[in-house]
Amino acid sequence: MKLAYREYGDGTPLIILHGLFGQSDNWNTLAKQFSERGFKVFTVDLRNHGLSPHSKDWNYGVMAEDVKRFIDEHRLMDFVLMGHSMGGKVAMYFDKLFPNLASKIIICDIAAREYPPHHGEVLQALHAVDFTIVKTRKEAEAEMNKHISDFGTKQFLLKNIYWKDTENNIMAWRFNLEVISEKYDHIRESVPFYKSSVPCLVIKGSNSNYINAEDQSDFSKRYSHVEFNTIEGAGHWVHAEKQKEFFDIVMGFLA
Repeated sequence: MKLAYREYGDGTPLIILHGLFGQSDNWNTLAKQFSERGFKVFTVDLRNHGLSPHSKDWNYGVMAEDVKRFIDEHRLMDFVLMGHSMGGKVAMYFDKLFPNLASKIIICDIAAREYPPHHGEVLQALHAVDFTIVKTRKEAEAEMNKHISDFGTKQFLLKNIYWKDTENNIMAWRFNLEVISEKYDHIRESVPFYKSSVPCLVIKGSNSNYINAEDQSDFSKRYSHVEFNTIEGAGHWVHAEKQKEFFDIVMGFLA
């Protein structure tokens, strides 16, 4: 699958993979900052997200293969692979399938283990928005308010609304909600065990429960060279909530 992407700057290739319900432009500000430090940054839309094609095939294996195809098409060498949440698992799966291709890997607030279902509220809210009736973002937000109280989560999801048919005033979600709902369990799955000599940085938010002590032990068994860094006061969206701290940690690792 040919993935949509945004490109910034010149230098060492840095590929950034977003999380579930995300898209490439979530990383615009940080991508520009990395590009100013000598990196050619690619923020990629994973399949069924952003401007990339939709497909009924959706799991970590096919997403990792999509990333490999992207790297081959752009003839990237000595690249850094960074992923947040779902994107972090794609990065891990990539390292399992294509060992030693990445020069460094950065995993943001996700572990390799299987997670319990925890997006039920979000999926319920997204399905509640009927675009045959809803004609504005404000109306969409009003429907989502019935299911989600967190303002940041709502705004993050609402960024995915676009005009599918301007002539007939029809909006839609950019992500493939049907397939994401149907195959959600694939995204909860663990990444099978593998061993890697690629230097790895794992970043977590102190207020997030996505990475625990057992997960850190698992990373240490998988990676012969691994660093852990916790950003105080940050939750799961560690890169968005504490942008300066996140940038400084990543740059320290890449230096």
